[in-house]
Amino acid sequence: MVDAIERLVAGFRGFRARYYEQRPERMRELADQGQSPEVMLIACSDSRVDPALLLGSEPGELFIVRNVANLVPPYGPDDGHHGTSAALEFAVRDLEVDHIIVLGHSACGGIQALRAAVSGEPNKREFIAPWMEIATQACPCGAGGSVPEQPVVERDAIRISLANLKTFPWIAEKIANSEIELHGWWVDLENGHLCAVDQDNDAMCKIVVGERAEDAAD
Repeated sequence: MVDAIERLVAGFRGFRARYYEQRPERMRELADQGQSPEVMLIACSDSRVDPALLLGSEPGELFIVRNVANLVPPYGPDDGHHGTSAALEFAVRDLEVDHIIVLGHSACGGIQALRAAVSGEPNKREFIAPWMEIATQACPCGAGGSVPEQPVVERDAIRISLANLKTFPWIAEKIANSEIELHGWWVDLENGHLCAVDQDNDAMCKIVVGERAEDAAD
């Protein structure tokens, strides 16, 4: 445990050396003028899919919210606690981002939990199962209790989140005015492919990066 913490501290020392000592202009600008990212990214909390590492982004480029299975709930203001919706509201209404990306990935534990729940397996967790109900429509139970394959559910869950984004009135208005674009991306961890998920066609992933991305889209 101590070694893990020491590595994190060493990592910050490296970050400080790069961005405060070698080229401090960018961090000074961000500290003095605030952030103005063009992209909001909704990613999974999974430790294997850190968006900044995957996409090579610099400080100030991405406004990121991470949660289990990179889900977006539908618009539903009430007295509850809505972390993802609050981040969306700030990114869209205050930062005025130009793009929202829902970034999913293969071997997602949240999707695995959803498939298990739909299959009838007991769930001993208090928060994961209710949260994953957002994506229930991505995992219909077929004859004999069969459920779709994991990659299929992962991509359909992305499509559900994209559809839910459009239920937020201030996002829908910006879409209608061509002021914001929505994107669904899926990362194949095994093969290192990045695919774009078609928002309207559930049959195939459009290839963005990866020499063998056709294999990931099968």
